Amino acid sequence: MSDCTSKPPARRAALTRMAAATAAAALPLLTAPARAHTDKPHAPKKGPVVKEQKDWGIAGDAKNAKRTIEVRMADNMRFTPERIEVRQGDTVKFVVRNAGQVMHEFVIGTKAENARHAEMMVKFPNMEHDEPYMAHVPPGKAGEIVWTFNRAGQFEFACLIAGHYQGGMVGTIMVAPAGKS
Repeated sequence: MSDCTSKPPARRAALTRMAAATAAAALPLLTAPARAHTDKPHAPKKGPVVKEQKDWGIAGDAKNAKRTIEVRMADNMRFTPERIEVRQGDTVKFVVRNAGQVMHEFVIGTKAENARHAEMMVKFPNMEHDEPYMAHVPPGKAGEIVWTFNRAGQFEFACLIAGHYQGGMVGTIMVAPAGKS
C-alpha cells in the first residue's frame, strides 16, 4: 500500500503543491452560490439575440411575428395546447404562462435534442443556460419566445427540468412545408 508519506521528500512536496493548487482552483466553485432551474428564474436576456440555425428553426424578430400562440404550463406536467401546427417560414411569438406552483420551462427542439438535454438536467440540475428557443417561467409568470420555423418537420416543445420531461411534459410542433395546408 502506498501513500504520500512513503514517497521520497521531493515527490511528497510536488504532490502537496499539486493538491494545494487543485484545492485553490476549486475553492471559487465550491463557494459560489448554486442557481437551479427550480429556485430562480434566469436573468433577462441582455443584448441582441444570437441567431443560430438549429434543426428546428432560428430565432425570429418580434416585428415579423404574424401569429401569437399562448401555451399554458401546469404542475400536472402538461402543456395546453399539446400540439401546435405552423407552416414553414412562419415566425411565431409564443407566450408561455406558468399556471403552476413550481418553475417550468418551454424548450423547442427535436425529440433527440430534448431527450439528450433532459438527461443532462437530471445529472446537473443546477446547469444554467439561456438560448432563444428556451423560456424559463416562475410560478404565476409568463415568458416569451419568438421563433422562425424555416424547416419543415415534426419537432417538440418540452419542460426539461429534472423529472418534468420524464413525467410527460412534452408537446408536438408540426411544421408543414411552405405552400401546403
